[in-house]
Amino acid sequence: MNRKLMNVFYCFIIIMFSVINEEPVHAVEKLSSYIIELERDQPLEKFEQKLTDTKITDRYEYAFYGFAVEVDKFEIDRIAQIKGVKAVYPSVSYKVALDESVRFIGADQIRRKLSKDKSLTGKGVKVGVIDTGIDYNHRDLKDSYYGGYDLVDQDDDPMETTLEQGEPTQHGTHVAGIIAANGKLKGVAPKAEIYAYRAIGPGGTGTSEQVIAAIERAVKDGMDIINLSLGNDVNGPDWPTSIALNGAAEQGVVAVTSNGNSGPGMWTVGSPGTASKAISVGASTPSMTVPYIRLNREELTPVQLLTGSPKWDINKSYEVIDAKKGTTEDLQGSTGKLVLIERGDTSFTEKAQNAQKAGARAVFIYNNEEGSYNGLLEAGISIPVAALGKETGEQLKAEIIQGHVYLETVRKEIDDQLALFSSRGPVTVEWGIKPDLTAPGVAIKSTVPDGYTPLDGTSMASPHVAGAAALILQLHPDWEPNQVKAALMNTAKKLTNDEGETYKVYEQGAGRIQLQEAVIADTLIYPSSLTFGFWNKRLERQQRGIQLKVENHSAVDKKVTFNPPSYKAGIQWKLPSSFTLRPFEKKDVTVTLDVQPQFMNQGIHDGWLNVNVGRESTAIPYLYLVDELSYPKVMGFDFSWDEHEDGYKYELYLSKGADEVFIFLIEPNTMKLTPLKADKLSYSKGRQAGVFTREELNVGDGVYYAVASIEIDGETYLNETIVEIGKFGESKQHISEDLVEY
Repeated sequence: MNRKLMNVFYCFIIIMFSVINEEPVHAVEKLSSYIIELERDQPLEKFEQKLTDTKITDRYEYAFYGFAVEVDKFEIDRIAQIKGVKAVYPSVSYKVALDESVRFIGADQIRRKLSKDKSLTGKGVKVGVIDTGIDYNHRDLKDSYYGGYDLVDQDDDPMETTLEQGEPTQHGTHVAGIIAANGKLKGVAPKAEIYAYRAIGPGGTGTSEQVIAAIERAVKDGMDIINLSLGNDVNGPDWPTSIALNGAAEQGVVAVTSNGNSGPGMWTVGSPGTASKAISVGASTPSMTVPYIRLNREELTPVQLLTGSPKWDINKSYEVIDAKKGTTEDLQGSTGKLVLIERGDTSFTEKAQNAQKAGARAVFIYNNEEGSYNGLLEAGISIPVAALGKETGEQLKAEIIQGHVYLETVRKEIDDQLALFSSRGPVTVEWGIKPDLTAPGVAIKSTVPDGYTPLDGTSMASPHVAGAAALILQLHPDWEPNQVKAALMNTAKKLTNDEGETYKVYEQGAGRIQLQEAVIADTLIYPSSLTFGFWNKRLERQQRGIQLKVENHSAVDKKVTFNPPSYKAGIQWKLPSSFTLRPFEKKDVTVTLDVQPQFMNQGIHDGWLNVNVGRESTAIPYLYLVDELSYPKVMGFDFSWDEHEDGYKYELYLSKGADEVFIFLIEPNTMKLTPLKADKLSYSKGRQAGVFTREELNVGDGVYYAVASIEIDGETYLNETIVEIGKFGESKQHISEDLVEY
């Protein structure tokens, strides 16, 4: 055990520690919520007879096939062995991750696309918004709202959470406005029919049972399109919500979802953005002026304001000081200065309030874990508050220790770039390209209860695509989801960064939507991205082919020519010969990779396969991996008080499985480590979960690092989070700083 603890500490960058002698603590078995997926050939009624002593909380048969149940670990193990059970999953929590944006994607310019007398507005197309509910009394939404259902309260009133019900929400109203506002603001498809499915409750959190139940009901209610601007941090294609979205697409529903706000790192896409048949949407930045900070004339870093922050009105150089965790004591001497505060312990709002009272000019809150984040401030903050990544924050802190540091603000005009926070792919296990598309997701002004506000996030990008899909379905009501997806992806615009370099396909997908082009697309090629999978350099020569469908939806002949990508060692493309499609003709062709892995370079390989159709050219993104080992092995680690379990629930996702799994609590000040034996976990691929009682933790009240450590072939991989143990932690599900919209 001591050697394993040493490995954990070295990986966790801890220099000194003392190993304690307590015996490992064992998880307690209590009733937990699970989702059971059945094979489709199993009649639900017949299988339900095998669950006579089981509490069934929900039943799914459209997008997802199976049940939600409440059982203990022993019972779920028994159920998993019953013939016809495809998989079992523990339930997890989900969070809901500018009027100019409509013009930016071309929506306002195609209003008269049908004829002089008939507008292209999404009329007659049903769009289900699976979110926090909708303020259907809003003056810009009351004519667009047609009904829905509340999966949280189980009634027919999907209103946003109000203050009387708990922590109020606004996310679903904002999303609905982007799709179909029809008043002072105009959405992308202002005459689409909006149906609200409230699956996310107070504070912007909900469960996978509620989300799947909402997808199920939306399919049953005959929605043409569903939008899910929510997600978690599990990069796996086999998560229940991803499976349910794929099921919805198979039922003929265009499923659109946000890709996540955990960028700019690779592998940061989360479920349900990993669903292969859904349209996963990343966020781009419309034309705008963006403030950057310059540290001692060095590299520029964009200022990413927290939601609810005033504008960054800094126009001269200011000294920045280290205010540690942002307590009143930490902020002494900060009058007229910029303050650097570490994320954690208290909410973003409390840190900002303390800085404001201390007279600080502005606040930087840097992340306490890898990656960027989008934070939410409550009302009453009058100074700018911005987010920094962990690496940038720690670099700035190190500079401050060396002496006085001054930050200068410069402003740059940016146009059509990928938002820093937008999650990137690829998807683990299946190695798919995500996102599929990008759309505007920065400073998007839309409806909120009783008014309007601009918000950032892939949550704002996804409804742009849902609205675009509504316009396409108005033109082509007989099109299937893969055809709508193809029209959007085949006509997208590739985005480039500041250096003029094209973003990778696993960063932007096919590119930013161009609605003016998508609605007139008369040649479709799908699947609209090509994933050739994972290759091992030790393999012999192999071939992998993907069948493409090419469709001519015009009244003229179309000559189709495939052009091979640039040469790479070990790869030979075998492409179809040129052919001509007659009017309204369709043809299936195969694109094949002939691979000699031993000659290929290790890593992720991506690019574009160009297809000439008549005088037009379509770029199809492709991806394959060679001995790429950087993908995350353990994800989605959460350790928090669960009032329903009356204990501390832990969850994690294993993308490959593991040889061993350990969980540790680390006291930040003393670095004392307490091992918790997760002996009831399965070490197989997928989501794992368990519960510890308060007594079994054997630690005092306070804030701790919780670390999940797994071993695969002698290598150690970590995922960590922060947990509040004791009275405060047991009075709340989560510290409110993490209520972030996608």
